[in-house]
Amino acid sequence: MAAPAFLPELATQVVVPVAAVVGIAFAVLQWVLVSKVKLSPEPRRGDGSSAKSGAGPSEYLIEEEEGLNEHNVVVKCAEIQNAISEGATSFLFTEYKYVGLFMGIFAVLIFLFLGSVEGFSTKSQPCHYSKGKTCKPALANALFSTIAFVLGAVTSLVSGFLGMKIATYANARTTLEARKGVGKAFITAFRSGAVMGFLLAASGLFVLYIAINLFGIYYGDDWEGLYEAITGYGLGGSSMALFGRVGGGIYTKAADVGADLVGKVERNIPEDDPRNPAVIADNVGDNVGDIAGMGSDLFGSYAESSCAALVVASISSFGINHEFTPMLYPLLVSSVGIIACLITTLFATDFFEIKAVDEIEPALKKQLIISTAVMTVGIALVSWLGLPYTFTIFNFGAQKTVYNWQLFLCVAVGLWAGLVIGFVTEYYTSNAYSPVQDVADSCRTGAATNVIFGLALGYKSVIIPIFAIAFSIFLSFSLAAMYGVAVAALGMLSTIATGLAIDAYGPISDNAGGIAEMAGMSHRIRERTDALDAAGNTTAAIGKGFAIGSAALVSLALFGAFVSRAEIQTVDVLTPKVFIGLIVGAMLPYWFSAMTMKSVGSAALKMVEEVRRQFNTIPGLMEGTTKPDYATCVKISTDASIKEMIPPGALVMLTPLIVGILFGVETLSGVLAGALVSGVQIAISASNTGGAWDNAKKYIEAGASEHARTLGPKGSDPHKAAVIGDTIGDPLKDTSGPSLNILIKLMAVESLVFAPFFATHGGILFKWL
Repeated sequence: MAAPAFLPELATQVVVPVAAVVGIAFAVLQWVLVSKVKLSPEPRRGDGSSAKSGAGPSEYLIEEEEGLNEHNVVVKCAEIQNAISEGATSFLFTEYKYVGLFMGIFAVLIFLFLGSVEGFSTKSQPCHYSKGKTCKPALANALFSTIAFVLGAVTSLVSGFLGMKIATYANARTTLEARKGVGKAFITAFRSGAVMGFLLAASGLFVLYIAINLFGIYYGDDWEGLYEAITGYGLGGSSMALFGRVGGGIYTKAADVGADLVGKVERNIPEDDPRNPAVIADNVGDNVGDIAGMGSDLFGSYAESSCAALVVASISSFGINHEFTPMLYPLLVSSVGIIACLITTLFATDFFEIKAVDEIEPALKKQLIISTAVMTVGIALVSWLGLPYTFTIFNFGAQKTVYNWQLFLCVAVGLWAGLVIGFVTEYYTSNAYSPVQDVADSCRTGAATNVIFGLALGYKSVIIPIFAIAFSIFLSFSLAAMYGVAVAALGMLSTIATGLAIDAYGPISDNAGGIAEMAGMSHRIRERTDALDAAGNTTAAIGKGFAIGSAALVSLALFGAFVSRAEIQTVDVLTPKVFIGLIVGAMLPYWFSAMTMKSVGSAALKMVEEVRRQFNTIPGLMEGTTKPDYATCVKISTDASIKEMIPPGALVMLTPLIVGILFGVETLSGVLAGALVSGVQIAISASNTGGAWDNAKKYIEAGASEHARTLGPKGSDPHKAAVIGDTIGDPLKDTSGPSLNILIKLMAVESLVFAPFFATHGGILFKWL
């Protein structure tokens, strides 16, 4: 037998929860620091929570030369922030009502399907992998999988909701800090993003750790059953993320497209102008789509990659010999990740101060590089202390001998592939580089050439990320089979706290700019918030690149676990059963994208009509003497997104069930492979095309270079063509693209959870034929 790991079981039982608690404590600390920025001249005003503590008026020293009536500006900011916060909260509660109903129905389905595998018997059954041993009954598996599903779902919803709360809490504070300079505003926005990043990473880890220990009380030595039940956690997390991403994406883009088309193109008023009736809905949308949706999405990826790794480990030597520390290697990697990200965050908020606008984007990029470098050292430590020198990993029926340094390479290759994908995404979507500048230049000849250039850029941007994913899959699979792929995905997500902080920073800055415009603050302040927002746009694209890359690795690992669990010997593309699945699976991302794009289109149509109606019928609206009816626009977005998120959600959730029950596990394995292969390509190209169009428009608006000034100013023909491109790109980059990564991994994790049922009762049609 191999030498045990250095780290004893007790140490692991301490390290994981302590890292999670440190992460949560750090998030709370960042929140306290953000709350020191007061949103009221007197302590009694503001949004309630912020006004309770604080110093007196000395807090409100601002630049003298701004010459603004400080009292009125602060009050106005507080009012706008309140409206955005209320809109976002009411939308999420409405969404959660529907999602809660779905969660209840699906939980019952999981219990019934998995319980029926052994005819609801309460007798112990022979183990699936460890022949000759007895394991807990299928009914217990059904019950615990259902509990894990609900746990994952609730954690996903809560983390999305808290992220949205902190973002709406911080947006006006970032605006007010922008009066003191760009550095102060950056720190406020970044700290708020860090609250969400650390809360989500730490709570995801903590809940998973608690679930493993509590389930272990019942399961005892049956680790095979225990970790199979834990996969429900990943399914819960991702199924909520799907609705959050699709619903939030439809909401935000319906408002954005409506506001842009009528406000900017037809009426020639600036973005976020308070006269635009859709402006509050647009700002609410940033929070429910880009913050709550993104949070749930990355939480789902994290939960699934952990579950995929744990399932494979439980049937490898770790699980067979009951070695607790190596078994929890995925959780140890995540624990070190939280600490690594904590160190990295201090570089942005405490060690270096940003003094000029052009330092913002490099500071955010440094976050990615520092977190990756620190994490590489962390992984080496964990692999050395937490793993035996040699062990065996389950490899489709056989056991493969693996060394601890090989597993370190697997995690590291995932981590560094994530960085490569991030930087390639940045190259194709940032207006500092030639691809976006070429797209901007193509606007000289109108919107059509802009669209052609943008599409070409998106397709081209797929090449290097796919090679990076392919390389990491080949290396990690060669070294440690499917377990290697699962921990490579975990490596990519190990710096999730920093990734999310950078990601949430974008919408917070976007909102801050909107509030500055609506509160009538000076042009200089708007310039600062625009600079923060432009950097945030690029980092949001980087975040989406990470999410898509990790989804590809996660779904492949889940696919491998599913194939093993469903007892498929080989997935042979030449058999008709598999090939029909493959070709149908490859079609699903197109069907799904069609649904989400059309949903945004039809919701935007209603929004455009409403905004036009208000401009045409409300006297004094264009002059700014009367207020528009913001509430109607918020209601249009809410109603449309709730109604429209159900069909795409149903497509993703029902496909594995229908295929598994009617056609069996072999066809389902084809569907999963097809969806993975085509979904990744469409997701990357859609996200990058949309991001490039958005930044091409910002490039022209900013007029920072000689080239940009020849295309501008705002309102010129090239600028109008750029706005049209940006509007087409909106649903691509914020609805269809990001939702596709959930489609590929959710179908895989759902197939894994239901694998025992499909293997026993599936393939009804082929049994009849």
